[in-house]
Amino acid sequence: CGEGLCGACTVLVDGVAERACLLDVAAMANRTVTTIEGLANGAQLHPLQQAFVDHDALQCGYCTPGMIMSAAGLLAAKPAASEAEIIAGLDGNLCRCGAHKRILQAVRAVAASSKP
Repeated sequence: CGEGLCGACTVLVDGVAERACLLDVAAMANRTVTTIEGLANGAQLHPLQQAFVDHDALQCGYCTPGMIMSAAGLLAAKPAASEAEIIAGLDGNLCRCGAHKRILQAVRAVAASSKP
């Protein structure tokens, strides 16, 4: 869209969540760009991907990649993020289906597994 409004196109650039629709392709040279497909380790889902399945945190699927990638960027920087930090970290991602509660549960579960 070139607007960066919904967050559905979120990718990790050098581990930081960025909106792909706002990125200049030439500026990505020599940088690591990770898409939703790059999170899994072969057939083994990334913990966030698995948590979204376990918590039924996807409905229509439109927002799911962006939500997971935003959460991955957040948890890479703050593995044991608080609920308030998770909410703030996902605030720019739109979900029209109303799966917010289950999305929050999924991300919270992964963050909780990182707490001592």
